[in-house]
Amino acid sequence: MRLVWGYLAALAAAAGSIAFAQSPADSFQSKCSACHASNNAVGAPLPETLRQMSWRTILTALETGKMTGIGSTLSPAERESIAKFLGTAESQAMPTSAHCPAKAPAVRAISNWNGWADAANTRFQPAKSAGLDPASAPRLKLKWAFGFPGVSTALGEPSVVGGRLFVGAADGSVYALDASSGCVYWTYSAVAGVRTAPVIGNRGRSVYFGDLRGNVYALNADSGALLWRVRADGHPLAVITGSLKLNAGRLYVPISGRDESIAATNPSYECCTFRGSVVALDAANGRKIWQAYAIDETPAPTGKNSVGTRTWGPSGVAIWSSPTLDLQKHAVYVGTGVNYSNPPTATSDAILAFDMESGKLLWSRQFTTQDSYNFACGAKDKTNCPRDPIIDSDLGNSGILRSLGNRKRVLAASDKSGMVYGIDPDQEGRILWKQKIAGGGVNGGTMWGGAADEQGVAYIGISDYTAGKPETGGGLIAIQLSTGETLWKTPAPKPACLGTPGCSAAQPAPVTVIPGVAFLGSWDGHLRAYETKAGAIIWDFDTAREFPSVNGVPAHGGSINSMAPVIVGGVVYVTSGYSGAAMPGNALLAFTVDGR
Repeated sequence: MRLVWGYLAALAAAAGSIAFAQSPADSFQSKCSACHASNNAVGAPLPETLRQMSWRTILTALETGKMTGIGSTLSPAERESIAKFLGTAESQAMPTSAHCPAKAPAVRAISNWNGWADAANTRFQPAKSAGLDPASAPRLKLKWAFGFPGVSTALGEPSVVGGRLFVGAADGSVYALDASSGCVYWTYSAVAGVRTAPVIGNRGRSVYFGDLRGNVYALNADSGALLWRVRADGHPLAVITGSLKLNAGRLYVPISGRDESIAATNPSYECCTFRGSVVALDAANGRKIWQAYAIDETPAPTGKNSVGTRTWGPSGVAIWSSPTLDLQKHAVYVGTGVNYSNPPTATSDAILAFDMESGKLLWSRQFTTQDSYNFACGAKDKTNCPRDPIIDSDLGNSGILRSLGNRKRVLAASDKSGMVYGIDPDQEGRILWKQKIAGGGVNGGTMWGGAADEQGVAYIGISDYTAGKPETGGGLIAIQLSTGETLWKTPAPKPACLGTPGCSAAQPAPVTVIPGVAFLGSWDGHLRAYETKAGAIIWDFDTAREFPSVNGVPAHGGSINSMAPVIVGGVVYVTSGYSGAAMPGNALLAFTVDGR
């Protein structure tokens, strides 16, 4: 998941000492190029990816975004000089023809796919709502493509409600599109990038989402007008990567943070002071009802690092993904990440259960102990790395909640070590079974979670991304939730993109399942459909190509990493393109049977 922030990551570690007596080109070559080489170990974007970003996007990152720690040491002229050297000219604007010709009808409050998933995070779409089956899925063809202007990554998962599609973009744009044609009803500009799936509530009248600076927004679903905006967490490096959940008028917001990433690679940075949390907001006005931290203790000074900079802890335990809501127990379940600094805590690499009403911690179940990690561990300067050798086994998902019958239930979650756990939510997370399905490592193991059908079977993609070994990793596995037994495993096909920078067979993306068919994207840009009886691939589409777009913006697909397919009314929607060490892109694609 740290590749989410690969954009300019290694540049941050090197840029602090750039001598501006040099030209920007010479400075980049001497200080930064090694970190941005192919198969770099820190997930930094390749130079060709940087060149696809608008210079204003890079400048924003230096001034107010993830590169602020470095940008603050530079003069305004220096920041602009670097941005213009690295980036492109202004991004292409959408023509008037991209907008829907008629006045937008009011959003109907009938939800087809609302937010990241259902409350239990099953990512299962019933047959009637899906409009697809094993017989029709092999006939899927591209109906239309939409190009996100001015970005090189397409992080967002769309939501489809009442015939309208809502999706966020890496530059902070949020779009309301016609779900059938892809024409644009309205666009809203958030302060920072939006990778969360928008949630539609208030009887179809409001759209809720978070951004990569920790802000939560409510918009009018019909017009895109701002209703309210609040900052969910006060830490300067707090971000929202996981989608919000909405229930009974409350928004449950997962908080993650960048304290571990770019900042930690600088030995002069006081690492680290961020701690993850869940925040409950009143959906009507954004008022904070409670905030439950994943670490009880407030970070405090713990000493000094080897260059004399003060160190802090405990820290980290970010919540990367959308919470799982247990409406039966009135509990919120979240998966947590590593500690960013020492000392390690008992709540890292764990599932935590909070009371929905009060935010009180009900129980926690830790899977890996003594796990402290930050970006310095993979950088040339490891001053702020808290542990050697590293572990890095955090959870990029909050788990799937499913009934097993006989009043028994299971919460299934997987982590970056490649382990899948089945735990009992009714017995404080007691481990029912566990199984190792992947090799594991910094880039997963497993990453963003699976899906589970009504037959009690979970489908989980395998990452095992390995820099310099594009044929390594990937695969889809089916697991019986009652026992943890492997039913089948389908290895990843050999990537067709071998030789292309960023190509890999890894499949860290989330799974979506309908009766009889599981859909999973891949780092090599392919979106595949698997029949669920034995795992045979029945449809395969390569998204890593150029597409004519319905909005007049050049569209190109790339790697599918944290992005999940959405299936509604016979249409499969997916975003494609992931910057960092993967293949960039800016496409939203819609597939229908025979392209109709």
